[in-house]
Amino acid sequence: MKKQIKHLLIFTIIGLVAIGCETPQEDLKLSENLKTYQEAWSQFFDERNMEIINEQYFTEDVTVVIPGDNIVGIEGTKNYYGNFLTGFSDAEFTFVDIFGQGDKLVKHWNFKGTHDGDFFGIPPTGKSLNLFGTTLILMENGKIKQEHDFYDNLDMLNQLGLME
Repeated sequence: MKKQIKHLLIFTIIGLVAIGCETPQEDLKLSENLKTYQEAWSQFFDERNMEIINEQYFTEDVTVVIPGDNIVGIEGTKNYYGNFLTGFSDAEFTFVDIFGQGDKLVKHWNFKGTHDGDFFGIPPTGKSLNLFGTTLILMENGKIKQEHDFYDNLDMLNQLGLME
């Protein structure tokens, strides 16, 4: 009986260790997904290249999950995120941390800038914004398929002087 319990314990430990380990193929896939993702958004914000939102980096039906109706498609995604560039001419976007497993990524980010242009229909306030958030990302065949941003909207509106 003790021998059976010992074997059961050993197999359980081996199983738990195996669950936590990814294969080299999974590691490579994750590495490629992280590289593609960071490259696309770095070019978008650092080089202010809105054309990077294209079929090379994004699926044709890329979806930005937002309250109400989601944004679907390359042009809709480009227009949605373009608000950050038109609203903040000095926009700075930083990856605080990014990690994942397979086709699922999680990004902790920081966005800074001065609100000096139209931002989702909000006229310029001249106020500085320093916002932190998290994005859940789904990749498909090495392309960005879905993004779901989470941030404190009330904090953003307070910083822009639109709420007290």
